[in-house]
Amino acid sequence: MSEAGGFRDPKILLPFLLITLIWSSTWIVIKGQLGIVPPVWSVSYRFFIAGAVMLLLGRLAGASLRLGRGGYVLAVLLGTFQFVVNYSFVYASEIYITSGLAAVVFALLVAPNAALAWAFFGQRVSGRFVLGSAVAMAGVGLLFLQEIRAAGTPSADILRGLAFVLCAVLAASFANVMQLMPAMRARPVTIMLGWAMLYGASADALYALLFIGPPVFDARPSYWLGLVYLSIVASALAFWLYYRIIRAIGPARAAYSSVLIPVVAMALSTAFENYRWSPLATAGGLLTIAGLLLALRQGRPAGPALAE
Repeated sequence: MSEAGGFRDPKILLPFLLITLIWSSTWIVIKGQLGIVPPVWSVSYRFFIAGAVMLLLGRLAGASLRLGRGGYVLAVLLGTFQFVVNYSFVYASEIYITSGLAAVVFALLVAPNAALAWAFFGQRVSGRFVLGSAVAMAGVGLLFLQEIRAAGTPSADILRGLAFVLCAVLAASFANVMQLMPAMRARPVTIMLGWAMLYGASADALYALLFIGPPVFDARPSYWLGLVYLSIVASALAFWLYYRIIRAIGPARAAYSSVLIPVVAMALSTAFENYRWSPLATAGGLLTIAGLLLALRQGRPAGPALAE
């Protein structure tokens, strides 16, 4: 997969649309994981399963499970940013704020992705991208206001939940930009992700044992069905696709899935949770989509092909 056609290339556009749809649904599923099982244990279970699936698939495809010198250090860093800090804070945030509001705040991911890619790897973005991002962020701001109004949550809880999500956004951004490192590009996405997920899950489990208590399990079938979906579809499949897209078109443009996700998440909520669009939410959704189309209208020059 190369960047030559950008989003005009079906090999980039179709995975982009698929992960956007998948991750738009996870905010609702994560909400169903809360209650009996502490969030950090749910995160740990999720990535133990996802990591094992990734390594199994990599091995079946004939790839070596070894990462080589320095590879395991990269896997630990990736696992810490993406699968410990990011997800632990996301799960914790949904104790205090709605899944819709958490999804809206996560749309900010495009900003640190672009900034870090420029600061560390010299990846610049066009004026069109900046203008489109500003329009999209205005739309996200309207969605944010709508969710705040609809939440009916005490202001202290909102602030606490927002702080958790912002920490998750920064951690995810560091993990995304790591995909531009030559040492990361030289290794298969599948194997690197598998080890990173297992290291992250191990760190989550250790933290839970030390500070939360022994493992807790939820007997509800809905919890386990949700866990399987989050592990295999929303983690193993979606992250494999997403990291390949980052390596092909860069983290700033790939992060536009997070800008589109709140709109799709609300559309799914309309279908499954009887969500009703207010004029404010409608205007926010239209602005977000308009900004997305403007920012991504013109592709960037071709970049290196993927390692896998």
